[in-house]
Amino acid sequence: MTAREASTPPRTLTAWRQDERETASRPLSLAIIRRLFRCMRPHARTRNQLLLLVLLRGAQLPLLGWAMAAIIADPVTALNTRGLLIGTLGYVLLSAFTAVVMRYRSELGLRIGEAVVHDLRNSMFARLQEMPMSYFTRNKVGRIISRFTSDAEAMRVGIQEVLFVSMVNGLQVLIAAAIMAWRDWVLLLVVAFLAPVLWAMNRYFRTKLSVAFRALQESFSRVTATLAESVTGIRVTQGFSRQAYNAGLFHELVASHSIYNINTARSMGVFMPLMEFNSQLFIALVMMIGGWRVLHGAAQVDDLYYFILLSQQFFGPLQVLGSQYSQALSAMAGAERVFGLLDTPPEADPPNVQVPDRIQGRVEFLNVSFGYDPAHPVLKDVSFRVEPGQTVALVGHTGSGKTTITNLIAKFYTPTKGSILIDGVDIGQIQTQSLRRRLGIVQQQNFLFTGTLLDNMRFGKPDALGLEVIQAAQQMDCLDIITNLPNGIMTEVGEGGKGISLGQRQLICFTRAMLADPRILILDEATSAVDTVTEARIQKALATLLKGRTSFVVAHRLSTVRHADVVLVLENGRIVERGNHDSLIQLGGVYAGLYSQFVSATEA
Repeated sequence: MTAREASTPPRTLTAWRQDERETASRPLSLAIIRRLFRCMRPHARTRNQLLLLVLLRGAQLPLLGWAMAAIIADPVTALNTRGLLIGTLGYVLLSAFTAVVMRYRSELGLRIGEAVVHDLRNSMFARLQEMPMSYFTRNKVGRIISRFTSDAEAMRVGIQEVLFVSMVNGLQVLIAAAIMAWRDWVLLLVVAFLAPVLWAMNRYFRTKLSVAFRALQESFSRVTATLAESVTGIRVTQGFSRQAYNAGLFHELVASHSIYNINTARSMGVFMPLMEFNSQLFIALVMMIGGWRVLHGAAQVDDLYYFILLSQQFFGPLQVLGSQYSQALSAMAGAERVFGLLDTPPEADPPNVQVPDRIQGRVEFLNVSFGYDPAHPVLKDVSFRVEPGQTVALVGHTGSGKTTITNLIAKFYTPTKGSILIDGVDIGQIQTQSLRRRLGIVQQQNFLFTGTLLDNMRFGKPDALGLEVIQAAQQMDCLDIITNLPNGIMTEVGEGGKGISLGQRQLICFTRAMLADPRILILDEATSAVDTVTEARIQKALATLLKGRTSFVVAHRLSTVRHADVVLVLENGRIVERGNHDSLIQLGGVYAGLYSQFVSATEA
């Protein structure tokens, strides 16, 4: 690799676009608009008040145009000073009432927009908690976050600034058209005949805008996802001096996003002047044709006054609707994404699942096969049986399927073939939450939530008393380590456990598992993050933790599996050896080779 190649950011935009491409659909969907209205049902009172104000606002503006035309056509033409004063006063009062209606319509629009988005964000968060692990495998973190941020915000703007404002403008057009028809229906027919020309000219640009805004939304998701990934992996980035490399990739994504923004602005720059020119052109045609009718006695001058002033109320809203089209497209794209998340099936149990009072801990795999990608199975026809209270060590090279077995036991994934039995019952027929409440899981890199150590240790048993937590820490022989922290058990930890060492974090997770008192315990590389001295303490505590529980221990340090009742040796997704430590050493097979390598590495 040349120096230039090493400093060039990877060309991943094409892959991003392929991964992030979403199903194309209509720019504006009545089904989505109806669903938005259904989201307003919990706020029916505010919605109904808002709809009433929409009706008033939609009627008031054409009435203002009608009142102005009436003043010009009657008292001004007749030189009636008293009538002019009365008419002007009435016009001012109507304008004031219109301003009051507008004020409350805007406030109610803000309220219901915020309320709907508040509900949707809560619903999305609740749905995320129920999603299967496969959902998080398929979707990047940044993309999920964008549903709560940019997409939800686009929906709020769509409801507050587009939906109800569009209803006002639509009503304004209809009422203005009705008054215009009353004054001169022939001239209105001329306008109606020309209106499809405006629609046809705009349709081309609206299609371009639709594509541009969808591309813009996708581009923003890519930027968000990359930013989230970069912040999460900043330690690795700095450790390998990849700052310039990652900055180059981010620069490329931001540059691409800027291009999408410019393309969208360029399309809007053509679309909006076109809408304004068409409106002025139509008004000019109205004046020309209306004036011709007046000159030939087919209409009165008064009718022309009404028509010209009401034309502003007719074409003005059409121009506003055109200017809101971009916001409508953005809101529609955001709504599709938000509803897409909400419509994703959550992790659900089949009907008539069992909710056992207790679990003994007998685990049996019957010809189980599984792959995160169906084309590449990780486990192939795995079968074994574990009796209650036994400790099973899962041993093998990286990628052999050890962690996958524990993921299946926890029902994070479903086998593609075969069955998993817990106490003789298919795991699919056991309520997921009931099973997981009886599981204890300690992983290589456990996650601690922002809060105190006490909160984190009580995560599996929220109602545990402080004394119970202290007893669990004593059983794990780590109470002294906890009490030596700045605030002891009430020490605050940051996101992910920031503020305490990896070893301390792991001890907290062991205590959390002990406090939950699980019937089935899973330890996945649970001691790899601790130093040798701490590991020695944990090995003693593990004897207490494992006692009487069905336990699955995944470890590369073979010293942690010597006392296991059963050792399952995996290779390429299959169990190639099984037995206890001594019998497998005597066998002289794969396990003996792994153990010999471990001993040699330790002595070295």
